[in-house]
Amino acid sequence: MIDAKTIRTISEEFLEGTSGFVVDVKVASGNVIRIALDNDNGTAIKDCMALSRHIEGSLDREVEDFSLDVGSPGLDSPLVVLRQYKKIIGKQVMVLPIVGKKVEGELMSIEEQDGEMSSLVLKTREKKRIEGRKAKQWVEEEITFNASQLEWTKVIISFK
Repeated sequence: MIDAKTIRTISEEFLEGTSGFVVDVKVASGNVIRIALDNDNGTAIKDCMALSRHIEGSLDREVEDFSLDVGSPGLDSPLVVLRQYKKIIGKQVMVLPIVGKKVEGELMSIEEQDGEMSSLVLKTREKKRIEGRKAKQWVEEEITFNASQLEWTKVIISFK
């Protein structure tokens, strides 16, 4: 069986020095290879095709047959790698803490440790009742989440 680590290495070597990066590599039974490819400037079909051709040329079907699918993670997919977080600072996101309810806000910053996202700061804005006032007022608040507290983070799609 083809190893996911080998596929990741081949992919990362090919993408080195470009704005593309590997988000995820999965190899299922029957050597069904799925690669999620992202790009700092948006993933194009030509990027997926180029990586697919490179992997096809690096593996020998005579030795071990395989199926290969290279695509983008998708708009509604959770963020997985640090580089995905870095490229969306300033954008609206939704986080689901392991304990608690979903929180939406602007991704203000991230902290990293050993090449991984360790925490993020969201600026939220919601109407709250303030003591001494009749009407609810808009209140902005910055909330810090440790990566270990989060189930997932997703970008909120806006068509404005």
